[in-house]
Amino acid sequence: MRLNINVSATDYDKSSKEIIRTLSGLEEMVHEKDGFTITDSEFAFGWHFYVVSVRSDLVQKLADQMGADFSKLKGKGSEKKFLSWLAQKMEKTSLRVKFAIKEEMESSKYGIF
Repeated sequence: MRLNINVSATDYDKSSKEIIRTLSGLEEMVHEKDGFTITDSEFAFGWHFYVVSVRSDLVQKLADQMGADFSKLKGKGSEKKFLSWLAQKMEKTSLRVKFAIKEEMESSKYGIF
């Protein structure tokens, strides 16, 4: 299984590089390889939209590694907590990035925002 994350960013190059750096660091930390993929972006309304797909076992290994700190993250369930973790990592940069779980957005009546 994979966690598919819709990403909205004002700068595709910088944000995707930062996400790759963050997730590569996670892979290193939990001794995994090929745990995620990132699609090319589509540009609309001044934003780049793309998808980051993360293997569920990578999310689980992060949860195991972080222990209690992972359960303190915002969100219900490990997928939402993973989004919180990723968002916290991106907050340390000056990039404008938003994350949402792809499957939830597709079932949402509110569209892209």
